[in-house]
Amino acid sequence: MALAEPPDRAAPLRRPLNELALAVAFLTRLPWIPADWTPPLMSAAWAFPWAGALLGLVCGVVAGGAAALGAAPWLAATLGVGACMLVTGCLHEDGIGDTADGIGSGRDRARSLEILRDSRIGTYGMVAVLFSVLIRVGALAMLLEAGPWTVALPAWVLAAALGRAAGPLFMRVCPPARADGVGAGAGRPSVGGTAVAMVAPLLAGLALTPWPGGVLALLGSLPLLAWLGWLARKRLGGYTGDVIGAAILMVECAALVLLALVWC
Repeated sequence: MALAEPPDRAAPLRRPLNELALAVAFLTRLPWIPADWTPPLMSAAWAFPWAGALLGLVCGVVAGGAAALGAAPWLAATLGVGACMLVTGCLHEDGIGDTADGIGSGRDRARSLEILRDSRIGTYGMVAVLFSVLIRVGALAMLLEAGPWTVALPAWVLAAALGRAAGPLFMRVCPPARADGVGAGAGRPSVGGTAVAMVAPLLAGLALTPWPGGVLALLGSLPLLAWLGWLARKRLGGYTGDVIGAAILMVECAALVLLALVWC
């Protein structure tokens, strides 16, 4: 009689751990994240804010460390933002640049979608990327002056987490613009996964920031998402992968600015 195999105690953890790995591997360029890419990306929607929090932690430590070594706030903030762009491979900057070119072109839907797929950057895209960098550097410099570790670091973690949570929310309420591409291929996030993704950074904001300023600052960044969704529906018919990247970066920038205004 063959002996029964012992139960696999790691089995219940295998799926959520893979989903977390999927989110980190997609949103960063960290080469050592092993992930099974068989499930659709949006099965990992709940894990997006955790990947964002990891990014915020890494880049906040870079900025805080530079400030601790004597760098001026603007220089430390520039290094922190640069570290974030390095870790993400400018994934979201590419998205906001292409989105600005496509939506700002004033062309019809078909031509706007072609522009989104064009790797070249135009005037609208260049200005959008530059503006997003300046906003983050300025807000982070303010937060660093208030406190590198007690203010700037948690603010960056919260803003980065909320920005990544905004991606699944955008995909839940807005239709895809086309049947192919990264955006459509990622699948649609579930209601539960989207809710968990949104609640996590808001609860963290409640725990880490003075009430009610931190939570209100995070919630105040979400109307920008509605505006982008309206533009994407009107000009493109819905979202693409680039539009999702733009949504993530816009919410992160807005959250950083609002946190800086509330906290400093």
